[in-house]
Amino acid sequence: MPTAEAITDAVRRYLKAVAGGTAADIAACFAENATLEDPVGSEPHRGRAAIQRFFEPITDARRETELIAIRVASSSAAFHFRVRTERDSQVVEVQPIDVMTFDETGLIVEMRAFWSEADIRLG
Repeated sequence: MPTAEAITDAVRRYLKAVAGGTAADIAACFAENATLEDPVGSEPHRGRAAIQRFFEPITDARRETELIAIRVASSSAAFHFRVRTERDSQVVEVQPIDVMTFDETGLIVEMRAFWSEADIRLG
């Protein structure tokens, strides 16, 4: 089981990739057989290739992230963060709460993102 420090580092690595990496960089934070449910209630994406495809639409936007709070327990983390994207003068901001479970190497094996349309702020 990864340590709390390793999990916190993995969350920071994920947020850094979301803020400025390619879809492949973001997908590299996930185990090969990981699942991603974003937002909760939507059809889960299964496997690193599907997760990479999920993130491709945001990679042409300017992005920034900010970690607001994190809690680590066992091999999981729940964290609140802000993500802001800007494309063609359209700014979108959301503050989801993600819950992730990690494998022994610190890769994400399951991610569930808690947010809804009501949480989106346009600027």
